[in-house]
Amino acid sequence: MVAKKKTAKKKVAKKKVAKKKVAKKKVAKKKVAKKKVAKKKVAKKKVAKKKVAKKKVAKKKVAKKKVTKKKVAKKKVAKKKVAKKKTKRKPNAAFMKPLTPSADLAAVIGSAAVPRTMAIKKIWDYIKKHDLQDSKNRRNINADAKLKPLFKKATVSMFDLAKILNLNLS
Repeated sequence: MVAKKKTAKKKVAKKKVAKKKVAKKKVAKKKVAKKKVAKKKVAKKKVAKKKVAKKKVAKKKVAKKKVTKKKVAKKKVAKKKVAKKKTKRKPNAAFMKPLTPSADLAAVIGSAAVPRTMAIKKIWDYIKKHDLQDSKNRRNINADAKLKPLFKKATVSMFDLAKILNLNLS
């Protein structure tokens, strides 16, 4: 309400100033006697307040459930099973079959018949003992005088070792 009154007063004041300027210009041009400026009264507008109807909240009726007693079943006591004794894992028979190495492979691991797993282990022991792993790329193995006829290359990837051994074991 107060803000509306202030804006209404400002509008009235502006109109008065504008009329005075117009009146002064007319007086200066025509040099006529001063005219009285009629004051306009600004009618205040009444703002009707809106009435908000309150909504009634309907209460929900909750149906009561009948509680029925459940029959409690007797729990059967489970008999404890006796744990079996753990046995060592048996290796695959195919891996443990003794194979005879070729002449080139025999120069490195020996001429006795050995399983495939032991042949790989002996090759790695030889490589580590003689420091044949490449210093920059540890995946590569540098061949020495004994491994050169076996590998048929100067360097071999460690992933190719199993392939080479497979060719030289029978």
